[in-house]
Amino acid sequence: MTPFFSVIIPLYNKEDLIEQTIKGVLNQSFTDFDVVIVNDGSTDSSLDKIRPLVDARFKIINQENKGASYARNLGIANAEGKYMALLDADDLWSENHLLELKKLIDKFPNAGLFCNNYEVIYTNKLKQPAKFNFDYDKNCVIVKDFFKASVTNSVAWTSAVGFTKEKFNSVGGFNTNLKTAQDLDLWIKMALKYEVAFNPSITMSYKFHVDNSLSKSNYNDIRYEFINNFSEEEKTNASLKLYLDINRCAVAIRCKMNDEHYLYKKLKSEINDSNLNFKQKFLLNSPKYVLKLTKQIHSLLVKNGLYYSANR
Repeated sequence: MTPFFSVIIPLYNKEDLIEQTIKGVLNQSFTDFDVVIVNDGSTDSSLDKIRPLVDARFKIINQENKGASYARNLGIANAEGKYMALLDADDLWSENHLLELKKLIDKFPNAGLFCNNYEVIYTNKLKQPAKFNFDYDKNCVIVKDFFKASVTNSVAWTSAVGFTKEKFNSVGGFNTNLKTAQDLDLWIKMALKYEVAFNPSITMSYKFHVDNSLSKSNYNDIRYEFINNFSEEEKTNASLKLYLDINRCAVAIRCKMNDEHYLYKKLKSEINDSNLNFKQKFLLNSPKYVLKLTKQIHSLLVKNGLYYSANR
């Protein structure tokens, strides 16, 4: 019998976190699911940690290390469920996650992307609900303007979404040419083609961390490539232009911090200033020493339980 959900988990060197993640899956109140774990060439004891936990519903696929996009695409290709539910190996589900996701699907069966609400864990002292730029109450809704709604936190988050394999394949899946921002790329492609449904119930916890590799210049080049994949679409979609300009601003600031002057100037020239708020404009035009000081203050505030975003 075909399961309602296939849970897709890419796994790479998460030996300290994967047990808790798997236990969150096993504790689901909605149990009509199977699980596809794609071991992306782990070199630690991640597989040893999960073997005592898995049952007949689990399938483990091994591949050489190719990255999360390859792993997710492979997992989805081998999945048998009616709907795919993604879960990263360091994120956590509440026991009602799949139940609430199914509730959303049942209410809006024609939507393409189904998104549960989530919270962000910044430190042991600081945990906050995601912040969205649209009004909602306790009811499941269709998001009228996905891009405008996602300017602070994305309405779609990898470990909190569901979709059918058919609609996933129709937009080309995860772009394996992107070493970062593959998830954002997919959400844009889905939102341009299909309705996005949102369940306000918080059922997933995302552990925020800063990956130092993202500051490398090749990653900034890749983020620029991701943004400009939609240069034609943004010409006729003001909300997408807003969303992409905010991303351009963030990458441009990172480029200035890394002394990547050419890419900084290129990004800045492509931004419509009216799409930025005062804080974003201030940071975009500030000298490097001000950006460093601002980053230090921000880190100190986070350590003391306070988080502020330049996007609001």
